[in-house]
Amino acid sequence: MTLYAILMLASLVDWNTRAAGAERPNIILCMADDQGWEEVGYNGHPTLKTPVLDEMACTGLRFDRFYSASSNCGPTRGSVMTGRHAFRFGQFGPTWAMRPEEITLAEILKEHGYSTAHYGKWHLGPVKAGAPNNPGNQGFDEWVSHDNYFELDPPLSRNGAPPEIFPGESSEVIVTEAIDFIRRVTESNTPFFTVIWFGSCHGPHLALEKDRKLYEQLANEGLSKRYGEITAMDRAVGQLRSALRDLQVERNTLLWYCSDNGVSHRWRYQAKLNGAKGNLFEGGVRVPAVIEWPDGIPKPISTDAACVTSDILPTICDLLGLPLPNRVLDGISLVPILKGRMEKRAQPICFWHYDQEAEYRNRPWMDAASQRGTTPTHSNPATQFRNFEHPVAKTKDFGGDAAILSGRYKLIVDLSGRHRNTERTNPPVSERVSLFDLESDPGETRNVAKDRSKIVTRLTGHLHKWQASVERSMTGREYR
Repeated sequence: MTLYAILMLASLVDWNTRAAGAERPNIILCMADDQGWEEVGYNGHPTLKTPVLDEMACTGLRFDRFYSASSNCGPTRGSVMTGRHAFRFGQFGPTWAMRPEEITLAEILKEHGYSTAHYGKWHLGPVKAGAPNNPGNQGFDEWVSHDNYFELDPPLSRNGAPPEIFPGESSEVIVTEAIDFIRRVTESNTPFFTVIWFGSCHGPHLALEKDRKLYEQLANEGLSKRYGEITAMDRAVGQLRSALRDLQVERNTLLWYCSDNGVSHRWRYQAKLNGAKGNLFEGGVRVPAVIEWPDGIPKPISTDAACVTSDILPTICDLLGLPLPNRVLDGISLVPILKGRMEKRAQPICFWHYDQEAEYRNRPWMDAASQRGTTPTHSNPATQFRNFEHPVAKTKDFGGDAAILSGRYKLIVDLSGRHRNTERTNPPVSERVSLFDLESDPGETRNVAKDRSKIVTRLTGHLHKWQASVERSMTGREYR
């Protein structure tokens, strides 16, 4: 029996005693695909219409500095499920899989009596039956999901079956499925954990005509379709909230919405932020995020404390009084923010673009057949996921680009060159380190590394210590 299983058993008596006297909150996690921090009305976008998210930002908790753990899709989703940076389990980017040995939030909540379901984009491995890292094997009772991204009339797999077409606007399709699940479990008086990961607003953009027409004044038709997708996604969130009210569970339901990374460079409207999806500037990793929970957040609040998707698991475990997994975690509990006791983050947030080339020489973690997807995208009939063993941990010269965010400062170590010669930051090619004071320079336009050498040294040391820890996790030592 694992240490985590022992802790689970030891906590059951205390948990059941406390739960008998207090109703456990339902948990819903919603995540957009490629929606940038600025792509909501409440963050000042001059064109986009997101009335539902705007209302949630005005009634619940609005995060002004919320980050995706990665600058692209899959690894961020891994961080949500585990509370860990995805590199700890060898998930380096899109189509890299999560290792089934990881302990997910769904597994934890299911162990404690929650009904669990996943809808939409999975991207942690195939959703088909038999895949060791499908939603069912990672803690979900049921799922209607896609291996990757999807558009109108999405092909989705129900509980691992061969995909079928679900006619309709994709965000509304998966919310309808989620509402059906919530209705069924509510009737049985069971708390629920529901994950809704949208396919919007990842390209290609195929908005309904009624949504595209809202933005037909834009010269770029692709952009009008993208914005139409975001508005449809916003509408779907509204349908979800209405259903919660109709079922009389909205007050005790924690609804957490965020995005998986920043907007892609092609579509960026950057009023304040530099960078885009795929890099470690603010525009690549800073995303919109709100929590609505009437019983737990009775009055609107906002925070400019730096928070990250890795914080979701420890926050929910803390709220419910559950022990954390016996793994090295990168997230922290944000419950002090809900209670008005946290203004600044004590623990830095680290980011990394791993140098993956050497990984392909290692043995696969899982066999290729089990990791071949079944739900097609517009350009690929099947997603082939991968993950490799990592037998030897690096102890220095970690490679790739990395960043660390601590308080007002953000350090970027650029070894690839992708963080040079951008539109608004152009240090000499010889420079490998940039330090930005985000309090006075949120657009990351001024590199102050030469003037603050002590801060650079301190943050570099912390970053290297974190990278060494990630390398140790990659070997799988925490599974033994």
